[in-house]
Amino acid sequence: MSDEDKALPLVEHLTELRDRLLRCLLAVLLVFLALYPFANEIYSFVSEPLRNLLPEGATMIATDVASPFLTPFKLTLFVAIFAAIPYLLYQLWAFIAPGMYSNEKRFALPLLASSVLLFYLGIAFAYFVVFPLVFGFFTSIGPSEMTVMTDINSYLNFILKLFFAFGLAFEIPIATVLLVWAGITTPDALASKRRYIIVGCFVVGMLLTPPDVISQALLAFPMWLLFEVGVMLSRWISKREPSDDQQPEGGHA
Repeated sequence: MSDEDKALPLVEHLTELRDRLLRCLLAVLLVFLALYPFANEIYSFVSEPLRNLLPEGATMIATDVASPFLTPFKLTLFVAIFAAIPYLLYQLWAFIAPGMYSNEKRFALPLLASSVLLFYLGIAFAYFVVFPLVFGFFTSIGPSEMTVMTDINSYLNFILKLFFAFGLAFEIPIATVLLVWAGITTPDALASKRRYIIVGCFVVGMLLTPPDVISQALLAFPMWLLFEVGVMLSRWISKREPSDDQQPEGGHA
């Protein structure tokens, strides 16, 4: 086989990767264009947990000249990416699936779908559970003679950090299952390190959330519970007998 023949599959794979990346960018752009007319409404919805707790007469402010335009624009772009995640992961799946064994596909596809669902659940948990508690704490602890008037861009940066933190934290069961599935560790080994995992959850909560005990605990405890769920799933998967069909179905292999 000549060097030219060997290089051809790599060129084909790179071309396919380029095409799928372009599809992903186009999907995000289309979702963004569809959502942008509602950018102000989206920001109002996202800021509602704080606005509902502001003292009477207080409001959110824009301290930068361009903030009234750039902040809703930035939020809408992030929402477009979040909304397009199922399609983005589908493109990833379509690229790597042909090179996978059939038994790998049976596990990978449910894990991929579960990862999307868990990420959205993490964002929903942050919005509906964490935000009211955290903002209620922040708005009530200050001196009574001070009026809370939060900058809209600072608020957006704050909540995006929490959205990503909780979205990623809810992926712990998937990460745990993948570690066991790849043979890097075992469920028993993970369970034996439970005390260190719990300490690590609180350390991560301290690093990823604002410097208050409430938000740190609200991230650490779900991370620990999700770790336990991941260990139980890993035990169940490891007990299943491997399939006899170990051949790739074609494509990138």
